[in-house]
Amino acid sequence: MKFKRYCKTLLLENDPSLIEAYREVHKAENTWPEITQGMKEVGILDMEIYILQNRLFMIMDTVPDFDHEQAMKELAQKPRQAEWEAYVSQFQLTTSEATADEK
Repeated sequence: MKFKRYCKTLLLENDPSLIEAYREVHKAENTWPEITQGMKEVGILDMEIYILQNRLFMIMDTVPDFDHEQAMKELAQKPRQAEWEAYVSQFQLTTSEATADEK
């Protein structure tokens, strides 16, 4: 199967307890179902997250005709997405208003 792959990075707060909490909320059993459903609906097939110190690396595999800008706009409108972004922003070295590109 052909797909597009996107690799993104962002900085987490440099606090071991916050980094551990970030890992916890991203475990499959803890991720909100609306978030993973929304990702599938916009064409995200799989996502992996790796953390080195406080640097996060995200690898995102998508459908072949994935339009990143359009998909992120659509994803932002999905149920609970804004709530999720605000929630996980507490762990990130950005503001909750930062766009995906800014992160």
